[in-house]
Amino acid sequence: MAEVSLIDRNLSFSIPAKHCRGRAVRLGPVLDDILIAHNYPPQIRTILAEAVCLTALLGALLKHEDAKLTLQAQTESGVISLLACDYRDGGLRGYVQFDSERLVQQPLEPSLMALFGKGYLAITFDLPEPQGRSQGIVPLEGESLTAAVQNYFTQSEQLPTLVRVAISDDGENVTAGGLLVQHLPEGEEGRERLHVRMDHPEWEHVEVMGGSVKSAELTDKLLPLEDLLWRLFSESDEVRVMSGKPCIKACRCSDDHIREVIARFPKEDKEEMIGEDGAISIDCAFCSKKFSISAASLNN
Repeated sequence: MAEVSLIDRNLSFSIPAKHCRGRAVRLGPVLDDILIAHNYPPQIRTILAEAVCLTALLGALLKHEDAKLTLQAQTESGVISLLACDYRDGGLRGYVQFDSERLVQQPLEPSLMALFGKGYLAITFDLPEPQGRSQGIVPLEGESLTAAVQNYFTQSEQLPTLVRVAISDDGENVTAGGLLVQHLPEGEEGRERLHVRMDHPEWEHVEVMGGSVKSAELTDKLLPLEDLLWRLFSESDEVRVMSGKPCIKACRCSDDHIREVIARFPKEDKEEMIGEDGAISIDCAFCSKKFSISAASLNN
């Protein structure tokens, strides 16, 4: 019972004296639910687990239940051609398109460049009006997706940010743990931005403490996230921890959703989709569910 409460959840926290905020997440069964939809080889399973964990961390920054966060990586010449994950109100989903023939030529721990080649990372925030949609795009550079996300905050948001993610895979079950810490402008969150300094003494202190987190601590199912945060930051400062949302697999495919998508196509395109059985067949890329929609049931 205790283990269930320690995993598939995220936490929000702040360090008021240092004007820092953060998110911590640990995923287990929800990752297995997402990964089991496809028979991914180990290299792809690991990179998708990292991407889903990053998506959970970024999504936890959202303040509105109907807001959505999308993380997408696309390449021109990589083994992976597309990686897509999204988050909405605690719901996670993700999938990867890759070249299986080229993947077998890679080692069990390929570099980011080997998997993605020349590519970019797009992070999209879909917020309620009047904010609307915003997107940041950065090159897929560095040693990992995690490094690319950290680079996004430095380049696009100009916000000092530390991101750490660790993956544990025993061949049957995958566990991911992540930590995100940001230095806010002086004053409470939401006030006018007064400064952004990557070398501010407050931030340097928190960055060192957060950077000391060990991979084993992030993925330890028996270590409460609260205890981990206090272990990292509370020696010299107050840490305020707020309960976060449970994380669940939440693919949004359904007969109704598929019908809505098909309805957006011109009549001629819909007619070309119809198979010999008189139905339009659709496979969900995220969860591998198959849908067969009778053409006669559609309003042309």
